[in-house]
Amino acid sequence: MKQPNVVVVTGGAGGIGQACAEVLKDYLLVITDYNQELVDRTVNNLVVKGFNAVGIACDITNITDIQNLVQFTVSQGRLNALVHTAGISGTVQDLKKIFTIDLIATQLLVDAFYEIAESHTVAVLMASMVAHTVPPNKEYDDALKNPQDDNSFETVVKYVNGSSDTMYNFVKRGVQLLCKKNASKWGAKGARIVTISPGVIETPMALKAAEEHPEQMEMLRNATPLGRNGQPDDIANVAKFLISDDAAFITGTDILVDGGVIDVIIGLSQA
Repeated sequence: MKQPNVVVVTGGAGGIGQACAEVLKDYLLVITDYNQELVDRTVNNLVVKGFNAVGIACDITNITDIQNLVQFTVSQGRLNALVHTAGISGTVQDLKKIFTIDLIATQLLVDAFYEIAESHTVAVLMASMVAHTVPPNKEYDDALKNPQDDNSFETVVKYVNGSSDTMYNFVKRGVQLLCKKNASKWGAKGARIVTISPGVIETPMALKAAEEHPEQMEMLRNATPLGRNGQPDDIANVAKFLISDDAAFITGTDILVDGGVIDVIIGLSQA
């Protein structure tokens, strides 16, 4: 009997995570988030719509939880893709928490799911357009590529001036660097790993930021060449493409999905 093709969606109860699940009806979906009640609600909503979906709560900073998630995935079928959308934003005023949840946890997930990756498995990681504002630098890039190493956090902290928003920019560059670092390792299995860098996407997280910084958010929208903010579906449809056979020769790279705004922002900062 042929095993089902499984797609794991972390942050599956969130805006982008839910949107990714909604476009992946051809797969058995494993929905995970930090809270079982949220997971159950999301799974139930998907099942009512005719999706094949199951769920399990997972603290992505906890290696035991991640191992349980991996084993749960194996029990469901063959891993087709990991779509990693879980994370927090720079509005969380805690540098270590941002570093841990957005970067260390990403490394833990990539390493754990590599163990069950097969030919044609794909890992899709969420970076951010703001990662493109952080220039290359050997010292902090080495720390970002190896976030669990001794002093990696302390090395990055030296460059962020106490700003949680800047730390977010740096760790999302780290996600992109982890992707590049792992491309050959995954490729040896015939598997792929990619990142998506969303721009301003109208999720609950972004709408909260809009309430806190309305002028900044309006400026970003007006600066966007396409004249609008992104929607979760804009990211979900790219993720669907990246895990499909149509993207079979794409790996180790970042797909920027921002309506063109980051180039405008960088250009203005350099003017």
